[in-house]
Formats: sequence, C-alpha cells, structure tokens
Amino acid sequence: MKNQFAPLIPELKKLKDAAAKGKHSTFTFSWERENGCAYKYSIPIPAGMENNAETIRFAERAVKFVLWAAGGWKLYLAGPDAICDAIKKDYSKGGARDFDRDMMLKSYGREMEVVKCTPDQVPETKDSKSGAGISWEGCRIGFDLGASDFKISAVENGEVRFSDEFPWDPRNATDPSYHLEKLDEGLTIAAKHLPRVDAIGGSTAGIVVDNRIRVASLLRAIKPEKYEEAQNMFYTIQKKWNVPLKVENDGDVTALAALVTNGVKAVLGVAMGSSEAGGYLDRNGHITGRLNELAFCPVDFSTAAPSDEWSGDYGVGAMYFSQQATNYLAGLLGIDFPADMKLPERLLKVQALMAANDSKAERLYTMLGENLGHSAVWYREFYDCDNLMILGRVTTGQGGEIILETAKKTVAEKYPGDADLNIFMPDEKAKRLGQSVAAAALSAQA
Repeated sequence: MKNQFAPLIPELKKLKDAAAKGKHSTFTFSWERENGCAYKYSIPIPAGMENNAETIRFAERAVKFVLWAAGGWKLYLAGPDAICDAIKKDYSKGGARDFDRDMMLKSYGREMEVVKCTPDQVPETKDSKSGAGISWEGCRIGFDLGASDFKISAVENGEVRFSDEFPWDPRNATDPSYHLEKLDEGLTIAAKHLPRVDAIGGSTAGIVVDNRIRVASLLRAIKPEKYEEAQNMFYTIQKKWNVPLKVENDGDVTALAALVTNGVKAVLGVAMGSSEAGGYLDRNGHITGRLNELAFCPVDFSTAAPSDEWSGDYGVGAMYFSQQATNYLAGLLGIDFPADMKLPERLLKVQALMAANDSKAERLYTMLGENLGHSAVWYREFYDCDNLMILGRVTTGQGGEIILETAKKTVAEKYPGDADLNIFMPDEKAKRLGQSVAAAALSAQA
C-alpha cells in the first residue's frame, strides 16, 4: 500500500524556491508566553500567492505547530493581510482553533490575544533559563509521577542511594491533599537514605509552567474549587522541605537523560506511547520552557489526513507516532481487531504479528518510519537540534528497529541536506537511569 502521508517540508521548499526567483513578501508571526518568552518564525510568500488557499493553510499549520511546540497566549501577526486576517479569525474566540484557545487558557491562565502588527513589533525568540543546567552535587531527591505509580530516587553526588516505586491512584482523587500526602511520604522515605536533602527535582506528565501543573491527567478528578491548590502542589512541597525544587515535563526529563548518560545536547525526544510526547534540550543542555506537546503539532498537510478525536484537528502528531497511529495504519492495511479490543492490546497484537514476520505488520512499521523521517526534518525546522531520540512502547521490539532504520533512510534519500541528523533510540544505560534519577539532577538555579 502506498503511503498517503503529505509532508510539510516540501510545501515550505516550494514557497522558498518560488520566492527566491522573484518578488515576494514575508509572513512573520510570534507566540508570546510566560515571562516575556516567545517564539518567532517567518515564511516567504511569493508575489501573487498571498491569497492562495494552500499558502494560507500552510501558514496556519506553521502557526499551530509553534503554538504547541513552544506555547503561547498572545499571537503577533505581520505580513500579507489575507494571511494575517485568516489566521486571526481562526485563533480568535469562536474560530476554528477554540480547542487550542481553551487549552492555552488552562496552561497560562490568560485569554488568548491575537494582534496584527508591523514586522518590527513581532517579539524575537526568547526561551526560559529556569531549566538551565544540571547538577549532581550534594544530596538530591528526584521523583517521576505516573498514572498508577510514582518513582522516587535519592542521589548523593551522582550515586544512587535509593530508588523505588510507590503505587497511587491520582486520577480518581478529588482532593489535592491525596497527591501531596502520597508524594511527601515518598520523599520522606527517600530522605532517610541521605545525610541531608539539598535539592528536589521532579518529572510529571502534562503541561508544567513555572513549577505549576497547568493541565494533566493526574488532576482530572480534582474538584474545580480545589484545582488551583492542586496546581500549586509543588510550591507547597517546596515550602515544607525548604530546599530548591524544580519540576519539568516528563518529555524534557527524558531528553535530559540522554545528556546525563551520553553527553548529548541539542536533542529532541519523541516518545511514542498512548499519545505522542516530546522533550527538548538546547545546545547548552538547557530545558527551554517550551511546551513540546508534539501530539497536537501538525505533521501531515493532506486534508484527508485522520483527525485527532480530542482536538478534532487533522494531520497532527498523535495520529502518526502513538498507539493511535498503529491502530489507524492497521485499519488501512487490513489488520483486524475485535471491536472491544483497547489500543494497548491492539499494539500488542501488531507487535506479535511483527515477531511472526507478518508482511502487513512490517509495512505498518515501515510507514511509521517513513512518516517519522519526513517529520524529523519538519521538527528540525522549529527545533535547533542535531539529535532526535525516539522511545516509547510503539518502538518496542522488531518494529522499533524498522521505524528507526526507515526514518534514517527517508532522511538520507529525501533530505540529503539533513543527513547529519542523528536519529537514535536510548541505550540500556539511559533506560536503566530512569526518569526519577534524571530528575534529581535538575538544577533549580535560574
């Protein structure tokens, strides 16, 4: 079966090539987020294509990509009126991107603003420095919050003194006191294995801004009147322990593990699990404060691309690099499942077919790898990275090797200018390290 995936990089190249041959204008936008941080991006618009529907659609896809990659609550638009007006309508209240508006309101606590301006008024890219640096010095505790358990590690000058898992059920807890008490119990047990506690670092799923969980499944059952208290749980923990505390998204901490174990910087991590998660370290090995919610970032330009059931948008990462992706591709390839079989079990069936050298399963993983190769170069357009680390349940077994090798081949053949991009899976050392140990190295220093 031919892969119908329509990569975005060739569309960008068409615009750049046409603009280079004659007159053109520039569409420039920037998403501003917390503490004056922002992400600015520009697209050349060939003369005569300002009103072209495909050009406007591509510009909107880039705007949405940056929103979910970097985050933001205020959108600045400069350039051709037709493009700016169309995008302003989409991202204004009642527009096509109301889901995104609502999620950013939850993330930043501010209503989204969209303004047209002159190019000189568009904010330059600026990232947070609150995730700058790592440190193994002293006695540190790291935690990693999961859906069914959380992990705690005690580390003294880089040596793991204690590491264990603690069961919990946060998704059904209606009061944040449950989350606080459980986490504090684990920290107290870990602290007994250290002469003192100098710092605490944490990893958690969801959107984290300034040490606050803004949106996360861990808080899904919290009563509305208690939600702010739940969001501030890490401030409560820090006040009690009276030491520097830094919490980051689990995707960023995964990328941090690559630095800790192999010295890899300028790395984008792509985790393919129940959905698609991301994490990023810049060239200095710093966590930047970007959202890295790759599940909602567009990767397929085709209007016939499948839609994500949560956001309702088409062609976004969740439908290509996750359990949802394997289910979608399996349907296209004629791999049947019982109607009541859940996604994790469907992935297990695909993996079992792959282990039995089933041709349909092999084609499924090849298509995943092709899609990843095209998307890796698109990701690189927005992330200054030399390394792309893939991991997660979808990459388990023989299928993962096919994804990896096919992605490398796709980049080498279709995008020779990006052949230096190192696509890899974490080695056993990184896997053994674990999120909680890596989180212990988080520096709370700005």
